[in-house]
Amino acid sequence: MICVVNTLAGGNNKCVHFRLLCTFSTLRILPMAHNAKTKRFSFWHLVALGTVSTGLLLSADFSVAQEKETKKQATAKDDKEAKKDDKDSKEPAKKDDKEPLAEKSAPLPPYPVFPKLTIVGKTPDEKLITEQVVKSINQKLDNSWKENKIVPSGFIDEYEFIRRVSLDVVGRIASPEEIAKYMRYPQASRRSQIIEDLLASEDYPRHWANHFTNWFLTRSGTFGKGKYHEETAVWLEDQFASNRGYHDLAKDVITASGENTENAAVNFILAHLGEPVPAAKQSQEGKFEMVPITSRITRLFLGIQMQCAQCHDHPFNNSITQKHFWGINAFLRQVERTGTPPAETANRMMTLPKLGLKDNTSTNADGIIFFEKRNGVILPTKPIFMEEKKLSGSTGRRDQLAAFIIDHENFPKSAVNRMWSVFFGKGFTTPIDDFNEQNVPTNPELLQELASSFKNYNYDLKKLIRWICNSNAYNLTFVANKTNDKPEVEGLFSRMLLKSMSPEQLFESLMVSTKAEAAESKDAKKNLRTSWLNKLVSNFGDDEGNEVNFNGTVVQALLMMNGKDINDAISRKDKGTVSIAMARNKTNSNAIINELFLATLNRPARPAEALKISKGLAMRTKDKNPMDPYQDLFWALLNSNEFLLNH
Repeated sequence: MICVVNTLAGGNNKCVHFRLLCTFSTLRILPMAHNAKTKRFSFWHLVALGTVSTGLLLSADFSVAQEKETKKQATAKDDKEAKKDDKDSKEPAKKDDKEPLAEKSAPLPPYPVFPKLTIVGKTPDEKLITEQVVKSINQKLDNSWKENKIVPSGFIDEYEFIRRVSLDVVGRIASPEEIAKYMRYPQASRRSQIIEDLLASEDYPRHWANHFTNWFLTRSGTFGKGKYHEETAVWLEDQFASNRGYHDLAKDVITASGENTENAAVNFILAHLGEPVPAAKQSQEGKFEMVPITSRITRLFLGIQMQCAQCHDHPFNNSITQKHFWGINAFLRQVERTGTPPAETANRMMTLPKLGLKDNTSTNADGIIFFEKRNGVILPTKPIFMEEKKLSGSTGRRDQLAAFIIDHENFPKSAVNRMWSVFFGKGFTTPIDDFNEQNVPTNPELLQELASSFKNYNYDLKKLIRWICNSNAYNLTFVANKTNDKPEVEGLFSRMLLKSMSPEQLFESLMVSTKAEAAESKDAKKNLRTSWLNKLVSNFGDDEGNEVNFNGTVVQALLMMNGKDINDAISRKDKGTVSIAMARNKTNSNAIINELFLATLNRPARPAEALKISKGLAMRTKDKNPMDPYQDLFWALLNSNEFLLNH
């Protein structure tokens, strides 16, 4: 387990923060060193003693602690029943018993009664649409829970909802000022109104531009970070700001032409061109093999993994053959690139050149390309989509491919499945981009209905997000009960799954919690963000464009960042979170503690937490700087798993 250690400097009676990264195999919280001279514990030790009713706030496994505590009563009841059954089994059977009694199954936990949530809308029509779709989501999920004898977990409280929906919709935790505003809304419609506020926030397009840039370009390679990545994010931010339909985004990136300095949509194809065709064959077969982009298009927009079918018929999906792969590939063979990006191994500090993308209709004029079967037979194919729709001469090849993609039945289903997985940590299928006979959706009726509604309302992503976030399932706690604690039932969405923040969410949340942004210029923040992502993101991308993972916890992230930057943000005497809380609340320790909890965990301190922290403050030898103990507390909260995880 990972924890942060504050050690004490002897003699000068001052707590010095040597925030060391220590790993222990069994301890969740490490009791810290005690200074014999001052008879004072480090403040981190005092916070570590803060065991509360829902588990250890700062434990290395926040979720396990909370789940264990929640299950305690149910477990005790089960143990009592087990002992009773054991006792009964030891009693001799009565002579007149003709056959053993039927085994009694343990009773299910009580089915929760969900509070009635009032949905709001900009117009009566918008409100009615949302109510109808949300009602259907709730009903279909409720039916699946009852059919599978699953008892859903209960609702989260208002503070946890505010934090969750802020992270999911705008990519950062809420500020204390936003929390205060939200809590003034009428309780019945509060959650729905918060969703509307976040969808209208200027942070909404930025957050979803980050998501889609990573989906389109991945995090790896020359396009995975730096200038090309940033250009695409800026372009996408403009699209989300104007609420462009998802089908329009798909068409834009599949058909884009021009220079990436003027139209960054071209970066999608430029990032995945693949190997160049041998020079002698380029006039006949095109400039590039276009293998990676063929796979990327079908995975992103159809939820079909075709990369296997490049070399052989799909081993798990009988409906996908080599001819399907190369038929789609042939639509892309007239693409040409101007300019040459640097090799992926090149120095990242070098200036990236301007690139362009266009179609050369004289290249591959007959549309025929060749592919090799596993037995060595060479076969030809022309542009043909899924062996059904052939190329016509009316428009360009990529325009026709985009139209075929958008018209395919999987297009809205794939989008809904991907978006659903963002909010629930899991899609209707696993993986989300591989629909096949062996990977059927966990709730096919709900997926199909949402896909139909999404298509019917012009592929409006804000509507889809509104439907998801207003559903009962989105409001459920992550704490499991004995009916929904197994991995095999996670796809029924009877509880929320814990989600790690993305690197971008971590950065933006730290900016909000520390108020660091108030003291940073736009350029300084951009440089800090670039440095953060470069340190936190590990590249595990491959030539098939698989999305990559990132390494690290908040502890590691804070240590990898420039220590001076984060320490300055914490210890700032005028604009920092701690200094503002102390100036506002003077000597009111509980009020200061609550402000720090709201700034980091988006909730007030629980009474037991506040009491133990206050006792810890009283035990501490008086500091020369009165901000020191609260800065230690702030560090402890930022280093907690409750801050790191989206729960």
